[in-house]
Amino acid sequence: MSKQLLHPPIYRFIDQSNMGPTFSALQSFAIDDSLAASVGDHQSPTTARLWVHHDTIVLGIPDARLPYISEAVDYLKEEGYQVVVRNSGGLAVVLDEGVLNLSLIFPDAKNVNIHDGYDAMVEFIQHLFADLTNQIEAYEITQSYCPGTYDLSIEGKKFAGISQRRVKRGSAVQIYLDVTGSGAERAELLKNFYKVGLNKEPARFKYPDIDPSVMASLNELLGADLTVEDVRNRILYQLNEWSDRIVTHSLEGEEIETFTKRFEQMIIRNNKALEQIHD
Repeated sequence: MSKQLLHPPIYRFIDQSNMGPTFSALQSFAIDDSLAASVGDHQSPTTARLWVHHDTIVLGIPDARLPYISEAVDYLKEEGYQVVVRNSGGLAVVLDEGVLNLSLIFPDAKNVNIHDGYDAMVEFIQHLFADLTNQIEAYEITQSYCPGTYDLSIEGKKFAGISQRRVKRGSAVQIYLDVTGSGAERAELLKNFYKVGLNKEPARFKYPDIDPSVMASLNELLGADLTVEDVRNRILYQLNEWSDRIVTHSLEGEEIETFTKRFEQMIIRNNKALEQIHD
């Protein structure tokens, strides 16, 4: 199934890795929703989108229920991060200039098992860095931030996490790749976030007990000197290799309308979530 997903005749490539600090993570989620609807309706070919956000913490819904969430969010802001709350599963992740996000957006979600989408992304990333390592594995790194079954690691150190959003008949499989910088420093930030947010109070939800030593960037793990731009070029090369043709048009027509609607909804939901945090 992953061969069918990963080798379409045409790939659409959208590069938003250089949008700068004003590009909001909420915009990204709305763009992927719009593309998932479009790809799902076969109005667009299978799409690969790259995105980078500056100094942003994306919280999951359970994070917003921490006993001392208001103080925890204030801590993140004092550290120089903007905070958004996504309306889907998962827990807090760190996005910055050294983290490249890739969304692979596939059609026919109703006929494709949710695990097939995850497996396709794992295969894509393993192939992407095959010249540098054959040690990339997918299993849960329990003491990482936002732990999940499809964490990607090398020798037990996580450098990437995968999530999936399904909209109508399309699915957006999203991965963050810690390319540069210190994985442990990012993990330390969220370890402190949970420490402030829990303040030793028991919580019904089991938040991660983060050990910063189990997280690292690709450069740290590979002893490499990759840049986000290098990884972008690798992705583009691989898309070329795995399809007959690449098109590069950005959102158009109905996609823009769907994006606008979704973005407005996300702003309202995010503002409501942040208001509740500070009540």
